[in-house]
Amino acid sequence: MSPNLRELLAKRVLIGDGAVGTLLGERGVGFGHPYARANLSHPNMVTDIHVEYLRAGADAIETNTFAANRFKLETHDLEERVREVNAEGASLARKAAGAVAGTGDRALVLGAVGPLGRPLAPVGPVRPELAKSVFLEQAEALLEGGADVILLETFTDLVELRLAYEAVRALGAPVLAYKTFVEDGETLAEGLPGRAAREISSWGADLAGANCTVGPQRMVEIIGQMADAAGPVAALPNPGLPQIVGGHIRFSKDVDHFAEYGVKLAEAGARLVGGCCGTTPAHVKALSEALRDFRVEGTGVRRRAAVVEREGHTEVPAEPVSEFAERLRTGFAVTVEVDLPRGNAIEQIVEAARRLKERGVHAIDISDGARARLRMHPVAAARIVQDEAGIEVVAHISCRDRNILGLQADLLGAAALGVKNILAVTGDPAQIGDYPEATSVFDTDSVGLVHILSRMNMGEDLAGNPIGEPPGFLVGASFNPTAEDLDEEVEKLRRKVEAGAHAFWTQPVFEIGALENALDRIGDDGVCILLGLMPLRSARQAEFLHHEVPGINIPKHVRERLAALSPEDAPRYGVEVAQKLLVEARSLIGGAYIMPPASAPDLAGDVLEAIHVPTGR
Repeated sequence: MSPNLRELLAKRVLIGDGAVGTLLGERGVGFGHPYARANLSHPNMVTDIHVEYLRAGADAIETNTFAANRFKLETHDLEERVREVNAEGASLARKAAGAVAGTGDRALVLGAVGPLGRPLAPVGPVRPELAKSVFLEQAEALLEGGADVILLETFTDLVELRLAYEAVRALGAPVLAYKTFVEDGETLAEGLPGRAAREISSWGADLAGANCTVGPQRMVEIIGQMADAAGPVAALPNPGLPQIVGGHIRFSKDVDHFAEYGVKLAEAGARLVGGCCGTTPAHVKALSEALRDFRVEGTGVRRRAAVVEREGHTEVPAEPVSEFAERLRTGFAVTVEVDLPRGNAIEQIVEAARRLKERGVHAIDISDGARARLRMHPVAAARIVQDEAGIEVVAHISCRDRNILGLQADLLGAAALGVKNILAVTGDPAQIGDYPEATSVFDTDSVGLVHILSRMNMGEDLAGNPIGEPPGFLVGASFNPTAEDLDEEVEKLRRKVEAGAHAFWTQPVFEIGALENALDRIGDDGVCILLGLMPLRSARQAEFLHHEVPGINIPKHVRERLAALSPEDAPRYGVEVAQKLLVEARSLIGGAYIMPPASAPDLAGDVLEAIHVPTGR
């Protein structure tokens, strides 16, 4: 901790300021005008707001730069003005501190840096080094403009917060690091605030803290856990939960309640207390008056963790618990994809699953609206098939239709329903399907989804909140041995392995050479492959797949042979091609993933006869 900051915190509780964006919006800045741009377009208004907080009793004011990183400014065509926006934001705060009599020497200017606004790899496209460069660019400009301290605030993800800290720690200024916590009794019961505070403290941050999301009452227990774990902390709650009034977001204006709990936050261990979204100079004035006579006991520094303790926190993902996962570990596993029909009647799928189980199949694959067609949710269909046909299901989950919140919600549902085999896929874009005007989400891709599944197997969600007993998902992913850019496809496979994938389902393969070439590129990494086999039924189907479906390559001799056969004989030849490949490849792979025509699922059983896989598990 920097000597000046340590000295200040040892003497008394510092008063922080409140929201700037709220007041800018009320005074006419908003409706598509980013608040950070006001540093350039409305500098007097920004300065006046800082002055109001200082006169209300604030000892520390935050720059109007929370959303002023390159990525967020890019959406407003301001990415080339990052340094200008941030340096001016710090300069305006410094000017305000000098303008208020008696505050110039004591008021701290905190250079505010928020999250990137884009997900990090592997969930999103932002690699760690790029993230660090974006954080560093903003922090350098803030110090250039006169900030005393770098403030990293409102981070949900500790991984991103650490990247931000690592990016700015060498600049020589004190660094404050705040996490935001969802109002969740289970989170508190599991001790997440304490673990987070210990981790932040172990990096070397000058002060850990919590801000935003919850009101002052709910934040008291969060701060108590953080202070018990890591010494003095910062607390900047909202005044309460927001509500919509007349189309605008409004927060509680009960300043007495806010001040009352500000004292409780100080008693719980907070040494910097202020406000976040929705707080005003009136809240800060009431807070300042309530804490005027508060006495800090001792040095104000309880203890600081040297290492990160993770009691009750699973660091290694739970092993897959399904019978199909066990089959992959101990033998040769076979799964068959069946196409869901339109509508909500899937009796035929259940009957097909029963027949396939009798013929030695170990699991049924159910896709997630493949080719963007409207179909039943795969987890719902999976539960029905598992219950009524007595065979496990591999549910495909696509990133197309769900944001990060929805994906995690569906996976929690899958775990609760006993659907423990998940194939993570990016998904086909909505515009090629039944509703081309629908919006494709793609918050993340298949690599990111694999990472989410692996985090859940550690017993936590992406924000680090406990989810209960780790579900033990079998995490499946896709791989295309016949990809046009095979090097890129292999690199993506490696990223999926790093993210936590257990096994790989391949696109349909029609000749052994393509598989052998791909396995050579992968190398001896112990990757479990389920070879995709598609028994072709006609020359027309083969030509369509080869020429019009990306990622499928059918040898010319197979297409020509199908064309020469009668409609009655072509399906038999398609089965023979798949059987031959299955026999040739069996020693190279961990299992088979058979994709028969929707109208003839039993062809999968015919393919399987080539190796007579036993039904034992």
